[in-house]
Amino acid sequence: MSLHPLAPRPLATERSPWLRGVLRVPGDRAMSHLALILGAMARGETTIEGLNESADVFATGRAMQALGARIDKRAGRWHLMGIGVGGFLEPEDVLHFSSSSESLALCMGLIGPYGFISQFTGDPALAMRSQVATLAALQHFGVSKVAGIGDGLPLSLRGARLPTPAEIELPTPSARLKAAMLLGALSITGVTSITEPLPTRDHAERLLAAFGARLETRALEDGRRLIEIEGMTMLRAQHVPIPGDASAAAHAVVAGLIVPDSEILIEEVLVSPMRTGLIETLREMGGQIDIVRPRQVGSEKLGDVRVIQSRLHGVTVPAERLPAMVEEFPLLAVAAAAAEGETVIGGLDALADRDCNQVEAVIRALAANRVQARLEDGKLVIEGQGKIKGGGRVACHGDASIAMAFLVLGMAADLQVTVDDQSAIAQVYPDFVADFEKLGASFLRYS
Repeated sequence: MSLHPLAPRPLATERSPWLRGVLRVPGDRAMSHLALILGAMARGETTIEGLNESADVFATGRAMQALGARIDKRAGRWHLMGIGVGGFLEPEDVLHFSSSSESLALCMGLIGPYGFISQFTGDPALAMRSQVATLAALQHFGVSKVAGIGDGLPLSLRGARLPTPAEIELPTPSARLKAAMLLGALSITGVTSITEPLPTRDHAERLLAAFGARLETRALEDGRRLIEIEGMTMLRAQHVPIPGDASAAAHAVVAGLIVPDSEILIEEVLVSPMRTGLIETLREMGGQIDIVRPRQVGSEKLGDVRVIQSRLHGVTVPAERLPAMVEEFPLLAVAAAAAEGETVIGGLDALADRDCNQVEAVIRALAANRVQARLEDGKLVIEGQGKIKGGGRVACHGDASIAMAFLVLGMAADLQVTVDDQSAIAQVYPDFVADFEKLGASFLRYS
């Protein structure tokens, strides 16, 4: 697997007269990361259909190769020959995760408990991001940091000589951290319990069960969710079909709602309950969104999503819903900016493990485009005016979700909207510009 990153450069969008057509988005990134990891841990040959072929996911693929798994692509499918739970080899070199924070977190959780020393590094932007949450959680397994300054990269980890299962309470809702701890628990004999303060996306649990892991989940009376997983059980190779990425599709959903005279059909999209929080909220705002041909494929639900331009109004978003749309938070802010009236968003602690301070970054990006937003009593309040003036330049801080969301904003704004660096987009959704140009969007490129 190789990377071909774009050189950093600005990108802008201008108002579109309409967006229309049929769209296929790349495979779900969260599932792709996990399918590669579980395929590498399983006995036998796993095949993956619809893998997200972004640089973000390829970082996980390279790590699995470095740990001993064999990976190749044949006839449009990815094939992995796994080596069994507990069978990873000590990497011969430092594991490099480029700019993929999700790949880094999952792999720290996966091999941190191993008895060998594992070394992690990444691009400068990733190196500056704190890994304190993952490091703190790994201490429950007896994992220690043996090299590194501060909480960023590079760092080296070593597991305990005799690792033991743990009882872990996650401090904030984080599907990424939960999945990392579940993966780590697989290589430790005994039952590990993980409690999350609010339910988060459950792809890890679904895929683990599909591969044969022994785990149970249950809701607690106080709203928390408990997952118990038994380590050192054999995983069996699977065929994993991966639906279209719900977060990638969300850009077309919001664009279709706020750009006049638009109608878009997005095919084969993941619509499992913990990934439809944005759709539920947009419907409450007055958005006309229909899920047609819903069906079960593998461990997940998928369907085709039809969206028609709608007049949106402000709503109050309950705190417990935000974990179901953390990937789409900047898009929610864009929809709120285009709506009439005030939108109030709670549960912002679910954004704690994002790649930058998204709340502050989004407030500044909205202000640059003449939309008022503020923090009030721990909630984000956005004053929608039913139309967007635009004209701003947005600082993305290396966050692809901010870059793509505000390019969508520009498609409905009176004046063009510019993002300062498009390079992060290529890491997660390489065909973003091409897909939207097919629908009718107009991009302005700067050299």
